[in-house]
Amino acid sequence: MMSLNQTLATEFVLQGFSEHPGLRVLLLGCFLPLYTVSLMGNAVIITVVSYSAGLHSPMYFFLCNLATMDIICTSSVLPMVLVGLNSKENTISFQECMAQLFFLLWATSSELLLLTVMAYDRYLAICCPLHYSSRMSPRLCGTMAMGVWGICALNASVHTGLMMKLSFCGPNVINHFFCEIPPLLLLSCSPTRVNSIMTVLADIFYGCINFLLTLMSYGCIISSIMHIRSAKGKWKAFSTCSSHLIVVCVYYSSVFCAYISPASSYSPERSKVSGVLYTMLSPTLNPLIYTLRNKEVKHALWRLFSFYRG
Repeated sequence: MMSLNQTLATEFVLQGFSEHPGLRVLLLGCFLPLYTVSLMGNAVIITVVSYSAGLHSPMYFFLCNLATMDIICTSSVLPMVLVGLNSKENTISFQECMAQLFFLLWATSSELLLLTVMAYDRYLAICCPLHYSSRMSPRLCGTMAMGVWGICALNASVHTGLMMKLSFCGPNVINHFFCEIPPLLLLSCSPTRVNSIMTVLADIFYGCINFLLTLMSYGCIISSIMHIRSAKGKWKAFSTCSSHLIVVCVYYSSVFCAYISPASSYSPERSKVSGVLYTMLSPTLNPLIYTLRNKEVKHALWRLFSFYRG
């Protein structure tokens, strides 16, 4: 049951970028193309992988999942941001805010966990090539993907459920352009100790542990590549994981800035910048990085384009 005080906060005001009114047109001109390119790019990735028999491998199966997560991430944030840039005051109902929080947490935590799975996939492909097919069977890949989606849906449900139990009876202005845990906790007029503890535990698991596992995978990959004698062999091995490594660096750097810090040291400006990186820029760059640096995807894309053109 929701408390009486909590029902008083029927809506929140997303401050967004209202402190810089002169930048509204510029930001709208940047965010709308980013959203369009992100949706189109990730949709193309899903289509190409689905309809190209040559891309039915574990690496591209996980890439398809990553593209789906990117679509959910951007679609949970960007439409509201674009509306806010076109209006003087951007309001969001309590229920809509909680829904946005759930889908955003679901997508971002799933992406962190999936990047670890993809790093493990590259580790097996480079360090254990003879056992790769048996270890990364289609059934195992499906189970791992379902596990990622399921675990992260549970994580998002826990955090959203805990947030819905809080009372918001004071200021209702969220100093951000979307509903995020740190600014929401600052608005609560009830104890947030449990929420903070669960946030720290999630940070440790999704941020620290997954990051360390990814580093371990790439440590083994780099060590294995260094033992390859020919320069051509080294370059071929490195090229198979370079795109993923770039995505990992971009995504983790932005998420660390946004989440790996206590709510008491929350910085609105820093959080907005990092929010732009992982909700807009990263989902837009991911399909470009994987297509422009991957010959197989480019060839499959060209064949698919030629088929529909013909």
